[in-house]
Amino acid sequence: MICATDRTGLFDNVLRVREIACRHGDTPISEIASATAPLILRGYVRDWPAVEAARSSGQDLADYLARFDHGAVVPISAGAAELDGRLYYNDDMTGMNVDRGNATFTMFLDRVFRFGPQEPPPVIYLASTDVDEVMPGFRAENDVDFGALTPLRSIWIGTRSRIAAHNDLPLNIACVVAGKRRFTLFPPDQTPNLYVGPFELTPAGRPISLVDFAAPDLERFPRFSEAVKHAQIADLEEGDALFIPSMWWHHVEATAAVNILVNYWWRTVPAHLGTPQDVLNHAMMTLRDLPPDERAIWKHMFEHYVFDTDGSEREHIPERARGILGPITEDVTRRVRAFLVARLNR
Repeated sequence: MICATDRTGLFDNVLRVREIACRHGDTPISEIASATAPLILRGYVRDWPAVEAARSSGQDLADYLARFDHGAVVPISAGAAELDGRLYYNDDMTGMNVDRGNATFTMFLDRVFRFGPQEPPPVIYLASTDVDEVMPGFRAENDVDFGALTPLRSIWIGTRSRIAAHNDLPLNIACVVAGKRRFTLFPPDQTPNLYVGPFELTPAGRPISLVDFAAPDLERFPRFSEAVKHAQIADLEEGDALFIPSMWWHHVEATAAVNILVNYWWRTVPAHLGTPQDVLNHAMMTLRDLPPDERAIWKHMFEHYVFDTDGSEREHIPERARGILGPITEDVTRRVRAFLVARLNR
């Protein structure tokens, strides 16, 4: 199966993601996470029984998954074969181009294995669902040891699919269990060249690029050709994994009849600090449309108190009175959240 991004030739000379041969458990997670660019971990989970079943045959994979099928009800997306696997907006961008609903995991798997081999296949897709909720016991045989870290472990299953370029705040290790995956990645500074869509209405909670990678419209999206100059491509097979640093944009294609991926999301800062995305959303609402001279003032305030902080902004205040200017502990977070809620509800 040829990946959709190979149809135009636009990506022919794109840089390939650096790779290392690496089995889980052999290289500390902290060492992997120190990479500042994407990194292919070739053969990282090749010893997982689920991967071995997938490499054996479709029937062996179906039989293996059935061991962990306890009839959980899962959220699925379904669409016509004419979509060519692309999960995206409908024509007027008032909703999505796929139907969404719930099904038992048993029924979902049956449809994926039955319709996935069709050419072209319909879209049948389960996205980012907690592994333990869907297949209890699966991780006892197929898992990566994160030590003291507590990552979110999610599973993605479906027929052929194309997921628009998006980014995620957490660090990410994505492990291919079945099928093939192509990731096309861009550093965070390429955001202006990716033509990002709405923040409130999104396919899966994160804003996406509006560019169709299979047929980029360079008249509508001319800066996308600049983004491609900074892109990196990772082609993964069963047993491979990919480390994706925080906020790197990634477009994902699953190109086999049946595709399964397990990924691990984690952050290296305390959860009580919250998410910077909330700050960005609120800043757009409160700062973006100010007069230019006022925006310049607040840009300086952010530089002083957030981005260029060196301690001088608080050293003249007694420690007991520093509040949010001091260390952001859980107690400080609770008090600041209460303060913000009171302010926002006025």
